[in-house]
Amino acid sequence: MQSQEPFDYNDRYGVKKGRSWIAVALITAIVGVGWITWAGLYHSKPEMRVQLISFTVDSDRAVSVRYFVERQSPEAATICTVIARDFYKDIVGQIDIEIPAGKEKVELVSVVPTRSQAVNADVSTCRVK
Repeated sequence: MQSQEPFDYNDRYGVKKGRSWIAVALITAIVGVGWITWAGLYHSKPEMRVQLISFTVDSDRAVSVRYFVERQSPEAATICTVIARDFYKDIVGQIDIEIPAGKEKVELVSVVPTRSQAVNADVSTCRVK
């Protein structure tokens, strides 16, 4: 006499229908969304923001750089490194400018002496002293 139930290999070999992936996916989604939210909020307000406004090649030996610095903590002095590059992207001039404590937003013009003609200038980094 035959059984009325259809034959099932999963039943025979003890394979259970699993839904454990749902818990793992849910935990991963919660952690992932939390991390992305934290990263977005943390990095949206950097400690210091620097924006190059313009640069002018004054001569074969000097470049003027105009830039804007915005700081979260104006009570500390800041040092900005301003560089000039030649046609081959080699650094031909570099100076460190110290911005004294005080204002939160500062616009500066710096003259960078160069050893040869520069074609490009930029503010490389700014850091708290």
